[in-house]
Order: sequence, then structure tokens, then C-alpha cells
Amino acid sequence: MKVNHRVNRKFHAKAFPIAIAIAALAFAGGCRVNRPKINHAREQILYDASPADPRTFNPILVTDATSGTMIGDIFDTLIRVNVKTLLPEPGLAESWDISPDQKTITFHLRHSLRWFDGAPLDAHDVAFTMKVIYDPKIPNSIRPSLLVDGHEIDTQVLDDYTVKVSVPRVFAPLLYEIAGLPIIPEHVLGALYAAGKFNQTWGINTPPAKLIGDGAFMMTNYVQSQLVQYRRNPTFWMKDEHGGELPRLHGRIIMIVQDQNADYLKFLSGQTDVYAPRPKDVIDLKDKAAALHIQVHKIGIDTGELFFSFNRNPKHFVHNGVTDPKLAWFTDPNFLHAIAHSIDKQGIINLCFHGLAVPAVAEISPANKIFHNPNLTDYDYDLKEAARLLEARGYHLIRPGVRADRHGNPLIFNLTTNADSTERQQMCAILKQDLATLGIQVNFRPLDFQTLVEKLDSTFDWDCILMGFTGGFEPNDGADFLRSSGNLHIWYPDQKTPATPWEAEIDSLLDQGTTVMNPLQRAPYYWKIQQILHDQLPIIETVRQTRYAAWKDSLENYQPTVWGLYKPEWIQFKAN
Repeated sequence: MKVNHRVNRKFHAKAFPIAIAIAALAFAGGCRVNRPKINHAREQILYDASPADPRTFNPILVTDATSGTMIGDIFDTLIRVNVKTLLPEPGLAESWDISPDQKTITFHLRHSLRWFDGAPLDAHDVAFTMKVIYDPKIPNSIRPSLLVDGHEIDTQVLDDYTVKVSVPRVFAPLLYEIAGLPIIPEHVLGALYAAGKFNQTWGINTPPAKLIGDGAFMMTNYVQSQLVQYRRNPTFWMKDEHGGELPRLHGRIIMIVQDQNADYLKFLSGQTDVYAPRPKDVIDLKDKAAALHIQVHKIGIDTGELFFSFNRNPKHFVHNGVTDPKLAWFTDPNFLHAIAHSIDKQGIINLCFHGLAVPAVAEISPANKIFHNPNLTDYDYDLKEAARLLEARGYHLIRPGVRADRHGNPLIFNLTTNADSTERQQMCAILKQDLATLGIQVNFRPLDFQTLVEKLDSTFDWDCILMGFTGGFEPNDGADFLRSSGNLHIWYPDQKTPATPWEAEIDSLLDQGTTVMNPLQRAPYYWKIQQILHDQLPIIETVRQTRYAAWKDSLENYQPTVWGLYKPEWIQFKAN
């Protein structure tokens, strides 16, 4: 179960780091899936679960964590990042050289690498992958973090096993950005790309046998809303210290169901082998650990973020020359600051997370010790201050329980989140109740996760959302989210030019932050970005959950961290 460095920002169905989501999926039940009794030691098949179906099997087009989960073990990367040391390690490339001026990296690929169909994997596949990513006709969330002052990274094939990538100036994230790229096969996709059909390639209706990857596992079966099956790749390049075949697991089965309670029951009954406990499950699991023969361990603060955001996209609010008044509210700092003062974070921690969370203040998690800004002052939960801010901007109570803007438009908006998360629905209910005391009417309707993501990245039809994004330790990975031109800049994506001065400043800070090689000297640029987001409030942070992991005693070498699993290829079930 390979865990890549690259996570960028991806929508995720739970407030849950993608690295762990890939490795210890725990959001399933699947009433139509009955797990047969097997001998774990003999079969070596790991059962886990996913909260939803994937949206695509194409690794370049992925924007959601579920799709990333489903194909994360199918496609490998040039280099990997050790989740304990956070240092790069060999992958498809067995070594690399960095030029003295730090503007060029030369990667030396392993010989005898093979795709699932037996075709050789070589440097031309790497160059093809880069070409696809940079094509403006291919929508993807990878490209923004691979642009240097708006320019592409130059990629040259020196021979079948050597690739050189160069940048016009020092680009501090270069090695890490290259590290997480899923390499795709030119011999399979090249002709389809040339014919303009890449965006329609490898959808969820593609037979698994046609997914030609190079990773640790091959997909063998996908049944929508039920399960995904995998078997070990017999030609995978990695070997253990004795030359033995890796991964040690012979296969995986991911069951798909959205009901969290059913998912929990599956783990309790032994139908799944790993589980990411909800806060309300932790004490129960600890009490039952001995009887269930499981391990339950705290792994740390969530590396991602969970926030409310208001839509600022004119595509949603401007029609036939008429602008919906909501756009003025959602871009008004006083309105947004009033909302920030209306979020009862401690109440959320106590009621929704059973005490297993901390207030979130900065956009980057404190788990990222270098780049997290510790100096921001949180917005106090203060409904009186919220009312004062609204009154000062002309949002007056026109009758008991109804507040309107200066043009007489009642403050009414729609709020949504994903229906499979009890915690998020509870958070929305708390905010809805508090805003009602201010005279703001909130129409709350949870949606299934895939519909939610479609609204965010396709139709743009939403007012306010409670959404979780994954987080990584390289802040430039968030360029697809932070840049005004990014496709995951959710409050107003794909801007031709920055809509506001502060968004332009963030764009500039992202560029400046990549010019400095020393991480400690890079940090102030990202601290400033977090300060701007904190002040302008395109996203309003809520809380970060304290993460736990649970797994069967019979699993060996299962070592979860907040950044992912350590050496996942070594996981296996103990001998009887």
C-alpha cells in the first residue's frame, strides 16, 4: 500500500489525512458485501473500506481523496518520501543528482521496470507524464505546483533510463514536487492523448484489466457501491532486505459504503482489518481492545483542515446581468468576520468530537512544525461581537429573528456538507442555530459526497459549505488551492487574473517562497499567506481532530503516522 508524498489539496469525505485514508481506510459497511472467512496467514488479503465510489481512475485527473485512494497503489512515482523522516527515498528512480546551482535534477531510473502489460517503463513515460500535466486542455490539480513563475519545468530524456528536469531559477520544492508524480504509460495513453481523448480515458467504467500501471497492486474488480479488489503485482520492483517479493500482502479488498455505523460494526465483527476511529469510537475500542485482539493508538493532530467557505464565484451569482445580493455579503469582510465569531469551536470539540480535537486557527496544521504559523489570534466565539459587526455594516434586524442588508434583502443562504459525516452535520446544525439568534436564516441540506464535489469543481452551484481538505508537509503542494488560477481555489477557481489584491499577494508569496532553499527561511512566506487567509476569511477554520488508528493484532509491520504508513509494502499477517 504505497503512500505518495503528493497530496496537494483534495476534497475528502471525512476530515481525514489522505495518507492515512489510503492506508487505513475505515469508512465502509457495504450491506451487499459479505466477507468470506479466510485464513489471514495463508491468504494475506487485507480488508478495508472507503466512504464512497471513485470519480475517476485517471491519476492525472484526480481531485478527490476517494479516487486517489482507489488508484494510489496502482501507479508508482520516481521517488518517495519517508513519512518518519520526511526525506526523499528512491522509487522508480534508484538515484538522482542535483546540479551545483540547484536548478537541475537528473534522475536515473531502475533498469527492467515493467508496466502491468509487460511493456518496459522508461524515461519517455516520465516525459509524457509531464507533457500531459502541462497541457492546458487537461484539467488537473498537479500543474499549479509545477509552475515556476508561470513557466513549465523543462524535461529532457537523455536516454531510456535518464531524465533531466531543469528550472530557470532556484525552485526549492522541485525534488518534492517531482516526487509525488504518478507516472503514466505513453504506449497505452499516447495515441489517445494525441487524439484529444485523454480526459475521457480511464473513467470508472473502464475494465480494471485496462488500467495499466506499475505499482504494488493491480486492480482486478470494481463493482460500483460494493467493492474494489486488488492483487499483488508480481513484477513490482521493490524487494525486501533478503531479496524477497514485495508487497508481502497478496491482495486487498476495499468495501464501499457510506454509513459510518455500519463501517464500525464491520470492524468490530472482524470484517475489516484496519479502522480510523471516529472520536466517539475511541474509548469503546480501547475498552474492547483485548477482547477484539486489536491495537488502538493515537497518531496525532490531523494534517488537513476542516473549514466553512462562502462562494465568491460570479458564475453562481451573476445571471443575465443581474447580481445576486449574496455575492456582496460573501465578499464583505464584516459579514465574514461576524461568521467567524459565530463558530463555537469549543462546543464543536465537546459535542461533535468528544473532546478529541483542537481549535484550528491557521490554514497549515500544527503537525507541520516548520510551516505552521503559530502566531495567529483566533476569533473568539462571541455572538454579541458578531451582531455588532453586522450592525456596523448595515445588516439590521428588520423584525424579530430577521436581519437584512441595507437594500432590504433578508440574510438567507444555503449551507451544505457531506451526508455521510455525522460530525459535519452536527457542526452545521450548531452554526445554523447560532446564526438564527443573529437573524440569519440558514437552509441546511447535506449531500452525498460525489454530488458535493461536483458542485465545487464543476457546476459551482453552492452558497456555503463545510468541507475538509487534505494537507501535506510541502506548502507548495497547496498551490492548486491557494493560487487564484488554481482549479481547487474553491471560493473562486480558475481566475484569469486575481480578483482581489490579497489573492494577488498570495500568488506572489507562493512564488517568493519557492526561491529560498532553507526551510526555516522559506517559512515566513507561508506564514504570511496564512495570515492573509486568516484576515480575509475565504475559508473559516474550525477544528482539527486528534487522529487514532486501530488494527488487528495479527497485522505485522503496520506503522501509521499522521503523514501515512511507514513502509507499507512490509505489512503482512502473522503466521498462525
